[in-house]
Amino acid sequence: MAGFLANLLQSLQRHRTDMPFLCRRLLSERGEASQTTIAQQIIDAYDHMRPEDRLQFFELLSREFSPDPSGVRRAAEQYERSPTPATLAALSLAAEPPRQELFRRINTAPGGTKTLVGLRADLLAARSPSDGTRFADLDADLRHLFRSWFNRGFLRLQRISLQTSAVILEKLIRYESVHEINGWPDLLRRIQADRRCFAFFHPALDDEPIIFVEVALLKGLTGDLEPLLDVNATVLRPERADTAIFYSINNCLNGLRNVPFGNFLIKQVVTELESEFPNIRTYATLSPLPHFSRALGDHKNENGFTRDRLSRLLVEYSGDLTAAARQRDPVEALFALLEHPLAHRHVLSEPLRRLAFAYLTRAHRDGKLYDPVATFHLANGARLERINVFGNLRPYGLQASFGVTVNYRYLPDEVEENHEQFVRIGKIRIPGSLYDEHKAVAAAWDPAPPKPERDKPR
Repeated sequence: MAGFLANLLQSLQRHRTDMPFLCRRLLSERGEASQTTIAQQIIDAYDHMRPEDRLQFFELLSREFSPDPSGVRRAAEQYERSPTPATLAALSLAAEPPRQELFRRINTAPGGTKTLVGLRADLLAARSPSDGTRFADLDADLRHLFRSWFNRGFLRLQRISLQTSAVILEKLIRYESVHEINGWPDLLRRIQADRRCFAFFHPALDDEPIIFVEVALLKGLTGDLEPLLDVNATVLRPERADTAIFYSINNCLNGLRNVPFGNFLIKQVVTELESEFPNIRTYATLSPLPHFSRALGDHKNENGFTRDRLSRLLVEYSGDLTAAARQRDPVEALFALLEHPLAHRHVLSEPLRRLAFAYLTRAHRDGKLYDPVATFHLANGARLERINVFGNLRPYGLQASFGVTVNYRYLPDEVEENHEQFVRIGKIRIPGSLYDEHKAVAAAWDPAPPKPERDKPR
């Protein structure tokens, strides 16, 4: 009898951590209470898994909880024969992976949302750059669900202030990835009277910011980052400000990567600021160019800075560049000077401005603009307002973009049209001050072939 009880207890304990058994059982259960209990067992088991065990779990989900191909085929044939709402519903049901329902049921347990967000973060970490398709099906399912669970209707906007809990403030320090927050004095300066910080929160993730934005209230548009980050900068009375500069936007959770929040956040924050500060008329960003230096050296990219394009873009600056670098080739001279950009500011300023404009408006990779920050703001309806050479002299700014920053501007009357034009045909709105630069870059990027000469009459 004692042996039987011991074996029974071992069997029960094994089933409590047997993921295939638990997942199948969760999908088969009909009672809500029992579903929650089993979901909690899955969460506990996942929390205690080693990295290699989690990989096996991902493979299990991908292999055994995908749609049944024969069932999808039969449902598709039935719909083709009789395209009715009923056959369409049957086809949709057959095509949905069972793991999506599994994830929904896991989400019913306390901490379920947090576990699934963490699971996707682990999933993304497990996908190597050389094999981007691995677990792509799982990633697609989780992103599909997260787009519903984290839509704007569920998110709560909260201003970050001195009254915000220390737990959240510490997380902001940790999550800031654009401009590092160097301790509490730095953080406190970023939430003083002439600064604003707003974050989105989700009811299922207590004290866990989803995304946050930092805003500086200023007089006039600026391209210089340092006054915005200087902890000793004089505090401007907010009622004197006429410009709001969005200078840092941070997604906090890796498991929510590529789930869009930023556009909602910016629009909501603009609404909040308009209500609080009717004196503010200009809403713009001070943004980095995170891949500019990499793009300049990516000569094999046919849609980027080939050496021929660089030569054409630098034609009118070639004399100054070659003289300063003491090299005959202007492209080689450019890269020689860029090794120490601050020592050659007077020579590099105009070439960098032109190259940055070309990078932001012409350089593509994988069918998209090379710069993800540009894509984000332009798709949100902003226009490319101004390029600022040597606007960020901090080491990370010099490394990523040779110190170049860019202002994108949000004009309420233009946002919708700008968004439509960019999304539909890739058109980028610019102010009149950049028209000459636009023409010069367009001519150098893809020069028109020479017209054939007409035969001379005999």
